[in-house]
Amino acid sequence: MSEAEGYPGVGRVLVVIPTYNEADNIRLITGRVRAAVPAVDILVADDKSPDGTGAIADELSEADDHIFVLHRAGKEGLGAAYKAGFAWAKNKGYDAVVEMDADGSHAPEELPKLLDALRETDAVLGTRYIPGGSVHNWPVHRLLLSRGGNIYIRMALGMPFRDATGGYRAYRMPVLDAINVETVASTGYSFQVELAWRTYRNGFKLAEVPITFTEREHGVSKMSGNIFKEQLLRVTVWGLQARRDELLNRLGRKPRQGSSWP
Repeated sequence: MSEAEGYPGVGRVLVVIPTYNEADNIRLITGRVRAAVPAVDILVADDKSPDGTGAIADELSEADDHIFVLHRAGKEGLGAAYKAGFAWAKNKGYDAVVEMDADGSHAPEELPKLLDALRETDAVLGTRYIPGGSVHNWPVHRLLLSRGGNIYIRMALGMPFRDATGGYRAYRMPVLDAINVETVASTGYSFQVELAWRTYRNGFKLAEVPITFTEREHGVSKMSGNIFKEQLLRVTVWGLQARRDELLNRLGRKPRQGSSWP
């Protein structure tokens, strides 16, 4: 374990980077994180990448005591990789965790903005769709899907956030403990929505900071139409359940325990 003193006002921070076939990107992204914020540690959570990403990460770890590797049994989804990374962080006594993609779409140079905001709040969402945020190199149809999906999420769940689907964010460890992150059912990209939804419903303070999202230059995106449909289906179910529970509360009838999910 590195002897990092931590980020001022936040404490010891672990950046969790899930990987699957990111051999072309992992050296670059870890190097950029180390240069941008030398005080943080990095955990590469590799899902047994057939392209050798895990072996490259091991080499990086041997050369730098701020880099660690979690080898997982196989490809189980983004959410499962993050949950494993969060559990690792908790076991090692970190104060906060950061989610970051391996492909360079999340600029490590913007990490100080997230951590500075975390000093005054419980969680921070890196947001593409507020003033100062932007998306580069996406086709129009994908940008419309993303923006439209986030509008639908705000309407269905009543959350005020402009970018609940983004994957560049930071959480204080007590938040993840309180929302029972190990019970989060989503494994794909809806994992991000579920985490934000649970955090919001549990009364924690969330801040949004603008980020620049840049489409990957190397490798293949894991996003697909089926993943997008799964995300919207889950959001619809959560929204209907929340409205049902609100109605029952108004009628003086207590919702069944565990009936509102997540």
